[in-house]
Amino acid sequence: DVAQVVDKHKDERLRIRLNKIPGIKLSIQKQPRANTVAVVNEVKHRINNLRAQNAIPDNIHIAVVDDQSIFVRHAIFNASLAAGSGALLAMIIIYLFLGSLLRTLIIGTAIPIGIMVTFIIMQSLGLTLNIMTLGGLALGMGLLIDSTIVMLENITRHQAEGNTSDEDAIDAAIEVNSPIVASTSTNLGALLPFLFIGGMTGMLFEELIITITSAMLASLVVAITLVPALGAKVKYKSAKESIFNRIIETLKVNYNNNSGRFLNHPGKTLFIFCLFFVLAIYQINITKRIDFPRVDEGKISMSISGDPGMQLEEMDSAVDQIEDLLLQQPEVLTLFTTAGGFVFGRSEFENSNRSSITVQLTPSDQRAESSDQWANKVRKNIEALNLTGFKVYLRVAGVRGLHITRGSDDVSVHIRGNDLDTLRELGDQAVKLLEPVTGLRNLTHSYEEVKEELNVRIDRERAAEFGVDASVIGEALKIALDGQIISNYIEGDKDFDIRMRLPRANSYNPNVLQNLMVDYKNGNAIRLGGIANVSREATASRIVRNQLQRIVEISASYDIDADQSKVLDNTMSVLSELDLPVGYVLYDNDTNKTLVEGQETGLIVLLLAIFLVFVVMAVQYESLLNPLIIMLSIPFAATGVAIGLLINAGMSVSMPVWLGLIMLTGIVVNNAIVLVEQIEIEREHNHSLIESIKSAAALRLRPILMTTLTTVFGMMPLAIGLGEGSEMLQPLAFVIVWGLSFSLFVSLILVPSLYALFHHENKA
Repeated sequence: DVAQVVDKHKDERLRIRLNKIPGIKLSIQKQPRANTVAVVNEVKHRINNLRAQNAIPDNIHIAVVDDQSIFVRHAIFNASLAAGSGALLAMIIIYLFLGSLLRTLIIGTAIPIGIMVTFIIMQSLGLTLNIMTLGGLALGMGLLIDSTIVMLENITRHQAEGNTSDEDAIDAAIEVNSPIVASTSTNLGALLPFLFIGGMTGMLFEELIITITSAMLASLVVAITLVPALGAKVKYKSAKESIFNRIIETLKVNYNNNSGRFLNHPGKTLFIFCLFFVLAIYQINITKRIDFPRVDEGKISMSISGDPGMQLEEMDSAVDQIEDLLLQQPEVLTLFTTAGGFVFGRSEFENSNRSSITVQLTPSDQRAESSDQWANKVRKNIEALNLTGFKVYLRVAGVRGLHITRGSDDVSVHIRGNDLDTLRELGDQAVKLLEPVTGLRNLTHSYEEVKEELNVRIDRERAAEFGVDASVIGEALKIALDGQIISNYIEGDKDFDIRMRLPRANSYNPNVLQNLMVDYKNGNAIRLGGIANVSREATASRIVRNQLQRIVEISASYDIDADQSKVLDNTMSVLSELDLPVGYVLYDNDTNKTLVEGQETGLIVLLLAIFLVFVVMAVQYESLLNPLIIMLSIPFAATGVAIGLLINAGMSVSMPVWLGLIMLTGIVVNNAIVLVEQIEIEREHNHSLIESIKSAAALRLRPILMTTLTTVFGMMPLAIGLGEGSEMLQPLAFVIVWGLSFSLFVSLILVPSLYALFHHENKA
């Protein structure tokens, strides 16, 4: 008559499911310097051992919810595949040019030896094989054989002219030693400024740059030692006349016949290239800008919030509908659901009106849509469910450590002040102002996350009159709400707690709690409502601070095709319309600073790279004129990059693009160095200026085509961006491929024209 006795489980405050199957979550976090793949392998090995020892019952199913090693394994495999296929493509190009399998194998031998030397350097510097170092090898695959091609082609050409002795091979090697050393030095000079890049960019690409630098040094060592030794021992045999060789000879004849058109009008040639350069700069400037490309790990984070005070059952019912919708999608591998709060690592947050779902999609090469496209599609499907009283946010999870804002948000703006209610109102106003801004989604602020709580305001005078202090009231409320274990019940070999409390349906009703009896003197009791006021109020689920001061954070994600630079400018422009009270300050949480500083750093490092390349060549040539001619070929490589950006509209200007432009600074001058060096040799043979240029260009046409095409095709697999983990390196390779391809025209047309323009018939 006075109580209801119920046999039930302990109250559920948090529900965890995997693909709608209830369970518990166990999080394992590796040490900062531990290898991800090794840790995951060890964890799986120990679980298998426990099963073998029957420590885990057969009816207990263990499923992996989040395995960081899967992405790492796929990315490493794809980077290795890109490096291997790049080397294979480069070897095919070499064979087509040389027409000799034996000579092709000389360079084929140089590749693994160069890689071994690279590994030795990497090992001495403490580097391991990972996505970035393998990406560096993939990028360096074409560069690795550039010097060896120049060396072997020159030895082969001398042998074709009848100079077949070992001494002739030495002379041929000495002839190109200078341009090879100069080319490698300029490449290293372009990479040196990367040492001055700090922050996120420096952290991400440091190992990549060290690997490429190591590959270039290895290439130089192999080119000036191993290749001449092997090349001298191979007897020259006239290559079979092939279609490819006929094409090259036709190109050489046509080039020689038509070269007078630009050599006789070098000023006009320079003007045309300058016109293309201006158009290229315009195209690069209008291309959308982002900080880093989004890496598609196939992971979607979904946050669901309900009205304040919503009970767990109502929240879970809505989550169940969303789960059913998601499991109908063929791209979904797993759903990990937390209803009634969040679980992240060792942290647990309980709130009955909050839930989260982590969606793991199939690998990117097994689905037609990117994670962003899939999220946009599913977002519309969820809206069609008409879940009244609920807000659902979908965010594509990026690489851990790349975000400076809450969760996976891209944009973060803070308003600083003291009063929480005022901050909440300003947050609401800011979100409303930003809703029309194109390019933003998932708009929210930190105080939208509210929860209902019971507020008990004690009338201290009345409480003192009856001799009731706050601790007595607190103890009574604790027993009423959470209950108190008053005894236990034993059945067989099992022990059950007996907990006394108010009925759950009434426990959060202020009117019921007002009638709660509180003990005071001499065993008497008084109604709680007689000494306190009980109310139910919505309040912020957390208080956010920055540098010990209260703030409200307005955050959002970018749309797929958003121009980050423009969206950030529009965001700050719109928020400037906020009418802030005295003492409240609006400021950007370094979101715009990261993008702007990245672009400024990229430009500064690019200029520094150009300067260092010039210094290296000036020291090498002990003059300024020829280095200046070679340096003038650098800016025009941007035309090729602009053409690539125009054709591939999906490519954005990001930090990897800037890194590619900086690397181009050292790479594009290689052909110009070889050509100018040959022109100088021809002029020493008392040829006229124009004839020297024509003769040198004809002699160097084949090696220029060889080195350019091997580098381009060596980087092509990475530039195409196949498979997971390629997103960060693809823009870099893309820039080099397009810039280097256009530099063919720069090397064969502009550089000879500039030489004719700046040099006189009689050398000084």
